[in-house]
Amino acid sequence: MKFDKPLADRIRPDCIDDVVGQGHLIGKNKILNKIIESKQIPNMIFYGPPGVGKTTVANIIAKVTDRKFYKLNATNASVSDIKVIIGNLDSLLTMNGILLYLDEIQNFNKKQQQSLLEYTENGKITLIASTTENPYFYVYNALLSRTTIFEFKALEINDIVNGLERILNIIKSDYENTPINCSINILSYIAECSSGDLRRAINILQLAIVTSKRDDLGSINITIDNIKQCAQNNALNYDKFGDNHYDILSAFQKSIRGSDADAALHYLARLVKAGDIISICRRLMVTAAEDIGLAYPQAVSIVKSCVDSAQQLGFPEARIPLAEAVILLSNSPKSNSVITAIDAAIKDIDTSDVGDIPLYLKDGHYEGAKKLGRMQGYVYPHNYTNNYVSQLYLPDKLKNKRYYTPGKNKNEQLYKEYWDKIKNESKVK
Repeated sequence: MKFDKPLADRIRPDCIDDVVGQGHLIGKNKILNKIIESKQIPNMIFYGPPGVGKTTVANIIAKVTDRKFYKLNATNASVSDIKVIIGNLDSLLTMNGILLYLDEIQNFNKKQQQSLLEYTENGKITLIASTTENPYFYVYNALLSRTTIFEFKALEINDIVNGLERILNIIKSDYENTPINCSINILSYIAECSSGDLRRAINILQLAIVTSKRDDLGSINITIDNIKQCAQNNALNYDKFGDNHYDILSAFQKSIRGSDADAALHYLARLVKAGDIISICRRLMVTAAEDIGLAYPQAVSIVKSCVDSAQQLGFPEARIPLAEAVILLSNSPKSNSVITAIDAAIKDIDTSDVGDIPLYLKDGHYEGAKKLGRMQGYVYPHNYTNNYVSQLYLPDKLKNKRYYTPGKNKNEQLYKEYWDKIKNESKVK
């Protein structure tokens, strides 16, 4: 059957009660319902993954206001488009103001966003913007401070199934002479393939209906095999330049740090599917130093070998040495003593008067160094038992400072035991 516009647009809900999911925002006594009921629309930013109802809710809100409604997509809009809208202010059509829905606001640069400031502040333009990217990264502070951010969540499987049931009934009315058989299990499978994106689920269902053969009775019978062909691979919510990129990498490192190899492998699989070998390798190297550190110092060398192998192999084979590194790091003893130590030292550099380097530690390998007092009084440790002699190496203002605290692991405790013994023997002498 041929339609004059995409199915997703034809079945878009026109009342808030038909919107699926977002139970933290939508429903009786929830914030967006209260806003719609009051008809007092604030400046808002809807933030969340695609296909979760941001545009739908914005359209519903637009219908309850008496303001002139404009819609722009920041992907292809410009300042001139905004100027056209501003130019219509105070006309008969816009005497009550303008409601502007700006989709994908993250694609507007600072100048474009600033062009809206004056009018959102004086109330002549009410802005509803949507974005799939974290607005705290992509929306400039001046505009951010004039808006309320509502985070839309990825839809649960049950939410998508509920939405598909409603949509399937609409489709069946379009195919009034052709029965469509699609079980609840099929709808659940579609939902699982959609990664929380109702729009994708709708597209899969529509494609399955269009491509399924009619049986001898003229009925369309949707099967799992049909859906597998239409869905292909599960949708992966990943953008190498978006904030979801950092969310996955964060979960990846935190899982290794938490010694959960299975979770770490799951997030590795997401990164592998996205083909993001550079981010994987970089995060593995930093994790080996930051989270394993001196508890198992050889881990850095092993991980470096795995990373080098992965980069030489490329995908798909690269997944094997990368998984080896992940499992190794997840099961290694953990210590953050290294990052804690260096960050404490950097903090002193940034915030304190650390003083000068002791003269006897300064370079003395040039003519005239002796006259400047360089390297005079320096004690050479290798001339002493155990290659150690007590000597102040920190600047005098930091002489009692301690940056490194050994971790509570076997390796660092052995180092500590060794040096405690050596330094105590030196004091006795």
